[in-house]
Amino acid sequence: MTTVNCALIQHRCRDSHANNLAASCTAIRRAAADGAELIVLAELHGSAYFCQSEDCANFALAETIDGTSVTTLSALAAELRIVLVISLFERRSSAVYHNSAVVVERDGSIAGVYRKMHIPDDPGFYEKFYFTPGDGTFTPIATSVGKLGVLVCWDQWYPEAARLMALAGAQLLIYPTAIGWDPADDSAEQQRQLDAWLTVQRGHAIANGVPLLAVNRVGFEAAPAAAAHDGIEFWGNSFAAGPQGEILARAAVEECVVHASVDLHRSEQVRRIWPFFRDRRIDAYAELTRRWRD
Repeated sequence: MTTVNCALIQHRCRDSHANNLAASCTAIRRAAADGAELIVLAELHGSAYFCQSEDCANFALAETIDGTSVTTLSALAAELRIVLVISLFERRSSAVYHNSAVVVERDGSIAGVYRKMHIPDDPGFYEKFYFTPGDGTFTPIATSVGKLGVLVCWDQWYPEAARLMALAGAQLLIYPTAIGWDPADDSAEQQRQLDAWLTVQRGHAIANGVPLLAVNRVGFEAAPAAAAHDGIEFWGNSFAAGPQGEILARAAVEECVVHASVDLHRSEQVRRIWPFFRDRRIDAYAELTRRWRD
């Protein structure tokens, strides 16, 4: 395909897994009715962002890939004939849990699974307590709408991940995300954080000459009573960018479905005038495999 009609589902958390799943299904149906062929949900859309605290009880939220969420959404993808990117707190075994993205083909089959590689551990984002880093590679998932370079949230700050996806043939970078402000930060700091988030991802699109989709959740989620912070105000701002970083569509801080028409063929045109891959000095990059240069 050359042009792909994409939809980004930006919604707030409901009070139960069942209600979150129902809200996702309703938004997906609306997006498909408006012509979307590729639909992407935000990170961990099945529940509140439980990583605000370290609590063993939250492991009960995890599902296997053949569990309720993926089964329900895969059937919906087949019904609507869409490609769907789902986020999942995955129970891989009794000992290993992941923050995973599952890509579903138009016929409801699973095209591939990506397990989040970079796991944060910051105040309010205690993901290392829950998630084992992915043990796969940065490999695009082939679908009927193109090769999708699916990454997850914290991965979006790492140019290495985007580059490796592009080198492996990704035609579109996709970042399901759950990111927001600490309500204690002043408005200037909040704006700096949002600008940084937008800028780094637009930079990945530019540096690799590929379009990009970033899908965030929205709304305030209070921290558990025992936490040392007040909660997170998820900032929305889901967006689509072209291969020169140009904004194709962008949401505000509200529940919505964001539509964007993405031209996959334009990447080759852009790469001809900005030949970053041609000019890479792969003979000089060995130091990138070191943690730090002393």
